[in-house]
Amino acid sequence: MKKNSQARIKIFIVDDHPAVREGVRSCLNGNGAFLVVGEAGDDKEALRKLRNVGADIILLDINLPSLDGGELARRVRQTIPAAKIIAFSIYASQEHVVRMARCGVHGYVTKDAPIARLMEAIHHVHRGGLHFPPDMTDAILSPGTKPAGEGGDKALLTAREKEVLVLLSEGLANKEVARKLGISVRTAETHREHVLRKLNITNIAGLTKYAIQHGLTPLGPAKPNKASP
Repeated sequence: MKKNSQARIKIFIVDDHPAVREGVRSCLNGNGAFLVVGEAGDDKEALRKLRNVGADIILLDINLPSLDGGELARRVRQTIPAAKIIAFSIYASQEHVVRMARCGVHGYVTKDAPIARLMEAIHHVHRGGLHFPPDMTDAILSPGTKPAGEGGDKALLTAREKEVLVLLSEGLANKEVARKLGISVRTAETHREHVLRKLNITNIAGLTKYAIQHGLTPLGPAKPNKASP
């Protein structure tokens, strides 16, 4: 007897929008080749559930509120080395695709792509291949491409990381940042490390300059709300 049900590709969805998860789950489960075996709305739930579900493919939103998708991809690879990850995002820029590729994902599909393209990517990655936009292959393979430290990575910061960036740029120490945001000191330190790495900045002076240049802190040049003396 043929065991068709056992041949279905098992998929786990990580996305903080329930409507997105529901829509993708419905489309994939409606195809006999796929079976959605679980889903999560944040990094902690994802890492907890992924240890037990035996997913073949993980569809990962790259802009989660609690943890950057690239960092989550790294943690998933460390925790579940056999996992195959496809980044699933609203962003189509080379910057985002290259960064996720270097974080260890096996494919990248935008959320506005036809569902057939997502299914194609799942099949291809499940067979051991990679699935990235063809016009970005050279950039992904190039070892010399650097993150856009001049400001392009601002969109990659989570909302929490932006809060940490602003507080650090205003001179607060990690303990003060943690107290102000109601998080642990270790968590504040982790956010700081992520911000520095994403922005390709090495010290607090650099963060302060960045925050001023991008209007993230009132320490910058005064906005013209009063006449100068």
